[in-house]
Amino acid sequence: MDAEAIRDVFRGLGPVHIRRMFGGKGIYRDELMFALEAGGELYLKADEESVRAFQELGSRPFTFETRDGRATLTSYWLMPEAALDDPDEAQEFAAMALGAARRAKARKGTKVASVKKAPRKTSKKTRKAVGEPVT
Repeated sequence: MDAEAIRDVFRGLGPVHIRRMFGGKGIYRDELMFALEAGGELYLKADEESVRAFQELGSRPFTFETRDGRATLTSYWLMPEAALDDPDEAQEFAAMALGAARRAKARKGTKVASVKKAPRKTSKKTRKAVGEPVT
């Protein structure tokens, strides 16, 4: 799927930015990747709040094979065929995917903010303060 066809599908969402990646394309809105194109198919970001909608429509997750031959599932699900032909439905699914991308970013920010630094190691040798007598 070329960039113009992708922009046409997501026109109801507003301007999107497309970047090449791993033989496919990442699709971004507001610097958040909410969709990807691979093998001529569009996949949308899903999370625990939205994945059921994809499952109920018989969608499938995007998978890829790692170097060691294992299949890896992602959080991107195949865009329903009907949404490709219906701009209103495409906008609804794209908005759902963008919401999932925003929630994922918010969770990442929370995890980073909640990480506590380990206490600094102190040397076993203690230095005496200047002016303190040496014994």
